[in-house]
Amino acid sequence: MPLFRDTISASVVDLSRRDLAWMIRLVRALYRMSRIPEYRAYINRQAPEITRFNPGHDAVMMGYDFHVTSEGPRLIEVNTNAGGALLGYLAHHPSAAEGISNFPERLKSKFLHPFAEEMSRFSAGVSSRPLRMAIIDENPEKQYLFQEMNFFSDLFQEWGSETVIADPGGLQAGAEGVFTQGERIDLIYNRHCDFYLESDAMKGIREAYEARKVCLTPNPFAYGLLADKRRMILWTDPARMDEIGVDRRTIDLIQEMVPRSRLLKDMDPDESWRDRKKWVFKPVSLFGSRGVLMGKSISRNRFETLPPEETLVQGHVPPSIQPSRGEQLEMKTDFRLFVYRDRILGVTARLYRGQVTNMQTEGGGFAPVRLI
Repeated sequence: MPLFRDTISASVVDLSRRDLAWMIRLVRALYRMSRIPEYRAYINRQAPEITRFNPGHDAVMMGYDFHVTSEGPRLIEVNTNAGGALLGYLAHHPSAAEGISNFPERLKSKFLHPFAEEMSRFSAGVSSRPLRMAIIDENPEKQYLFQEMNFFSDLFQEWGSETVIADPGGLQAGAEGVFTQGERIDLIYNRHCDFYLESDAMKGIREAYEARKVCLTPNPFAYGLLADKRRMILWTDPARMDEIGVDRRTIDLIQEMVPRSRLLKDMDPDESWRDRKKWVFKPVSLFGSRGVLMGKSISRNRFETLPPEETLVQGHVPPSIQPSRGEQLEMKTDFRLFVYRDRILGVTARLYRGQVTNMQTEGGGFAPVRLI
């Protein structure tokens, strides 16, 4: 079956080299900042206890989402288990949509390298290729990107790593390790969105992770440092950033490129309501645009129901607009950079209509980016 042809847009989206350079500059600045001991100590005081456990490795697939404005790109969100890297490639090379055999070796190596490095870091250099891997998500067969998981499974099998795609409940996991049918899993590619491993379903995997019995990537440590939406509250507080030792150049860059963010509980309710059109309201613990409300559209009754301690209030940055072609209507555009550590793996655009990013717009989806 061809891969994802209904989610690849026929449009080509232009992105200036200057804007891409600014995106990359911010991504690398945030990565450097996440390595500062004082920054990590501050996060440890704010985040759940599990973030204090450093597994010694990172996150195989980070996603940095941007809107591009007339003043330049603005960071909207950071993700640790960002999906869609395959779709981004297929948008540029649709002829590869028939399956993994159509993918060039260079691309396979590019996808595999982060997994090899994660395994090497986890094993202190003993191994760079896990014997067995698991790709996990909640009810994976029902996930929108299940085909992408199958692609990665085929890629890992070809690499020489036995691979299963599983719901966490289908694995045997605990402090002694993670197993499938009695065979030990060396590395878990984590697509599950229980980022802090707090649910009963993830309890055994958490025990194995904390006992260093499995390489879990992405993991709570990486998520807590950069992808928890509440980090943007710190990033847009220049005085606090200065206190924890972030350099002035990084602080200035972040203030320019990250929209102001606050928790609703820290704002005056009447003022928040009065200025609502300036804001986007996001639940801190959801993902994939779930529960995101545009201030210009929210009703007073809905506003009153927002949990103040769980709602991020972020400055509204409108997406750029992809011009209409033929009978196709104009569509909103955002850009996602796929990143491992501070290395850029690729960039793609996502086209949509409606309030937030979705993959249900006719003629929308992942689109190739043309640098100009």
